[in-house]
Amino acid sequence: MSIRKVMFADSWYPGSAKECEKEIEFFLKEKNNVTGDFIGGIVPHAGWYFSGSTACNVIHFLKDKTPPEVITVFGMHLAPNSPCYIMKKGAWETPFGEIQIEEDFTSRLMDKFGFIIDSPEVFAQDNTIELQLPFIKYFFNDVKIVPIGVPPAEIAVETGRYVAEISKKSQLNVKVLGSTDLTHYGYNYDFTPKGTGKDSVDWAKNENDRKIIDLMLKMDADKVIAEALLHKNACCSGAAAASIAAASALGADNAGLVKYASSYDKSPNESFVGYAGILFNKT
Repeated sequence: MSIRKVMFADSWYPGSAKECEKEIEFFLKEKNNVTGDFIGGIVPHAGWYFSGSTACNVIHFLKDKTPPEVITVFGMHLAPNSPCYIMKKGAWETPFGEIQIEEDFTSRLMDKFGFIIDSPEVFAQDNTIELQLPFIKYFFNDVKIVPIGVPPAEIAVETGRYVAEISKKSQLNVKVLGSTDLTHYGYNYDFTPKGTGKDSVDWAKNENDRKIIDLMLKMDADKVIAEALLHKNACCSGAAAASIAAASALGADNAGLVKYASSYDKSPNESFVGYAGILFNKT
């Protein structure tokens, strides 16, 4: 079986199982009073130092009485006119061991949509999905994944809904994740509508990020994409929208904010990024 090698270990997150476990145990010390029947969520994908605790706690809460057999992870930094991407077979390396691709699932998706195929040997280098995989492998050792890159366009919503359709027909216990960070503010990102200083930090958090978080909590997939394109408050809104569409079709009827954070919290700087952890719940 071909195995896709990690690209961000030892830099964006620890490269060994021992060090990853140490970080995860530290992240789980946070007290998040969250209960429910969770179908999926939205997670950030910065380095673990900045957003690891947020992503870790969302993925941790996907545990229930019946562990998921498949987790679909939507991600990738793509433009509205970009094609979709998929890794259709093989496995993906993590410090805790490899995660296999759910190949029947990916084949069904490829029968429906056109994809650029990532192989274990040739693939687009992108952090959005890989940063989640150690968490997934740690909490769900035997789970398989369906890694999909979707652009901020209607095809993302259509793909999410079809993931739910395949899930129901296959009778697999499937969870869904969308990987996106929020506002990238500052000169590093050529985005300074409120100048610099405390006012810019407050604006990014309480206005710009809040707008898209509210739409994510309303589970309005189409408006999430439109909002991000207009106000630059999500770098991978297609991934967020796809996860919302899939979770809704799988029965989720509300969403909750697990945590909001910013790289400014860890490293005060004129350039910073926002992060949100959201869970989709079936009541």
